[in-house]
Amino acid sequence: FWLKGTAAAVACRETVQPLPSSATMAADTGNAQYEIAEQVEMSDDEDDEFQYEEIPEEVSVDDDENLDDLNKLLVDTRAPEQPPEDRGVAPTISQRPAVVDDFIRNFFIKHDMQKSLEAFQAEWYELQTTGRLRSEDVEVVPDIYTRNQSLYEDITVLKQELEKARAVAEVARRSWDKFRKERDFHRMHHRRVVQEKNKLLVDLRRLKRHYEQYEPTLTELRHKYEVAMKEKMLMRLEKDRHVAKVDSLQKQLDQYEGKADKKGEINVLGDEGGTRRRKTDAPWPPEDRSNPFLTTMDSINPVKAGDFKMQKSYSGHGATISRVAFHPKIPVVCTASDDHTWKMWNLPNGELVMSGEGHKDWVSGIAFHPKGSHVATTSGDGTVKLWDMVKENCKHTFMDHTQAVWSCAFHDLGDFLVSSSMDHTTKVWDIQSQRCRHTLRGHVDSVNDVTFQPFSNNVCTASGDKTVSLWDLRSGLCIQTFYGHANAVNACTFNLRGDTIASCDADGMVKLWDVKMVSEFLQIDTGRHPANSGCFDRSGKLLAIGSGDSTIKVFDVHQKAFVTSLEGHNDSVQAAQFDPVNNKFLVSASSDCTFRYWSP
Repeated sequence: FWLKGTAAAVACRETVQPLPSSATMAADTGNAQYEIAEQVEMSDDEDDEFQYEEIPEEVSVDDDENLDDLNKLLVDTRAPEQPPEDRGVAPTISQRPAVVDDFIRNFFIKHDMQKSLEAFQAEWYELQTTGRLRSEDVEVVPDIYTRNQSLYEDITVLKQELEKARAVAEVARRSWDKFRKERDFHRMHHRRVVQEKNKLLVDLRRLKRHYEQYEPTLTELRHKYEVAMKEKMLMRLEKDRHVAKVDSLQKQLDQYEGKADKKGEINVLGDEGGTRRRKTDAPWPPEDRSNPFLTTMDSINPVKAGDFKMQKSYSGHGATISRVAFHPKIPVVCTASDDHTWKMWNLPNGELVMSGEGHKDWVSGIAFHPKGSHVATTSGDGTVKLWDMVKENCKHTFMDHTQAVWSCAFHDLGDFLVSSSMDHTTKVWDIQSQRCRHTLRGHVDSVNDVTFQPFSNNVCTASGDKTVSLWDLRSGLCIQTFYGHANAVNACTFNLRGDTIASCDADGMVKLWDVKMVSEFLQIDTGRHPANSGCFDRSGKLLAIGSGDSTIKVFDVHQKAFVTSLEGHNDSVQAAQFDPVNNKFLVSASSDCTFRYWSP
């Protein structure tokens, strides 16, 4: 310092002892020491040519360090100049390491330990002022703690990623197991298919060799068949010529004798080429006939349907069996099938008695004549055929229907036959004159089933228009119509007393109607499958229903209770009939091409 005054100038130097560190507090000013280096007196008269002595400036080390720290702080805080090419790069930020005491203070503040913080600050300040802290005690926090914290955070993240990886691996493992099982299954299936293919190839080669062995025989038989057909045609032509000649001679003879008009008979050519007599129309059945079952039906015991079991199964057709019918006197049953044939079987042995072929489409219905001498069949070709059981041939074909014919039924006297058709009509056929006597019109949809009321002249029809109707055979007029079904009616049947009608529809509903009261008195729900047919036993107490779920359901009509369900068929049951003679068993027909015999 340079001092200049009018009286005196005193150069003095203050010596200050440095503190232990930059963090220490200011020292007591009372401890400062002063020295007088030289004393000089100066007057105002003297000139200013005195040579002053320059006193070297002593700069404190602490001040230099503080200045350097300040400059360094300015340099550190100043934004670095980026070169033009590096201006797009983001600046880096460095974190200054924490001192030990600051680290401890932050720890107490973080955990809200105020008392511990105050105690620590007081004791730390006391140690600083007394100089008992070493230089290594006030350094920054060791890196091992920060590194441990960083490693702990990394380990936590890695554990989370490890759990995710394990979950992904587990999903992949399950997917691999699934794919491996599917691969093994498809491999096994492929091997099985290859084995079946090889087996079929072997069978085809064997059958081809077998067929080649029979080829000469088949050729010879085909030639013989052609020759026989030619001979048959020649014989038929010759027969027709002789029949025409006989017919002409017979007419001349009748004309000479004057008997043709008196007898009311003419000679016609039969279906098989033979001659037969077509008589005049048969008289209508009388009205004053009584039903013998009105008084004796109560004495008939119901069949023990609860004990029924399937005894035998017969496979005699190549397609669906649509209807069964019992012979009125002997244990013989007829079956009608979609394979264009009908067959007659002996029960219970199931031996084939007779087979009929002649329809060009599926055979839908079949019925026995009350005397058992004739069989009537209906078909999808729109015809009704009358078969002679004695001569084993087709006696007559009724072709007045315009569409498929569903069912037929004989009158109990045997003079009349009724048939129902898809053309919305029911026709009454005269067996004696072999012509249509009445056409019952009134339904607006297909007539699916027809039957006679026992020992009366009433005809009952079931139609696709959801109605059941009663008709007078003689007048051809509708007597009564029963309404109540919500879908097409598939079948209708009477009990032997003739006072109850059971009708089945496509919704699986079976309704029982009181003929006298003209009302419904019982409704049976057989399930969601169609009810295809129904049949009363001789007592009229049990009703068997053929269902579309391949079962025959038996109900007690009097007690209004379910009795049993007969299971055994593999497809829809189309028909079921109780034994009409002894009332001891039941026969059912199904779409599985079989008919089955049920008995206790």
